Amino acid sequence: MDYQQLFEGLKELLGLAPEAKLQAAYQYGVQADKLARLVVKKIKTATTSAYDLYGEDEPLPQVGAYDLILDSRDWPVALIQVDQVQIVPYLEVDEDHAFREGEGDRTLAYWRRVHDAFFKEDYALAGKVFDPQTAKMVLEKFHLVAVI
Repeated sequence: MDYQQLFEGLKELLGLAPEAKLQAAYQYGVQADKLARLVVKKIKTATTSAYDLYGEDEPLPQVGAYDLILDSRDWPVALIQVDQVQIVPYLEVDEDHAFREGEGDRTLAYWRRVHDAFFKEDYALAGKVFDPQTAKMVLEKFHLVAVI
């Protein structure tokens, strides 16, 4: 599927600014369908990625940019716009961010439990070791623009 072409059509349909840019089209891994539904329901309004795992040529998310959220089959289900991007130490992720991620019981304790496991695996796949004491995270807050 040509995500850029889809975005161009959505820009026209939704009356978005001509200079609006599609930043990325992505899914939330093994929980793609579940987390995409949370975005559609406006429960999930934040996400976290590991700053340490961005490549040298890989740009960080940009405020104002648009992303397509995909389901497990890589079909677009939602268009979001990034409202805020912060880089913080892993241990400084707070309860508000955990709540906005919308997963489980939405507590920081739940967030840490699932993200500890997730980042251990993610770092290992990149040949690195996840250390909560030193890891930096990219925190994004976003809002739902359209359900596709």
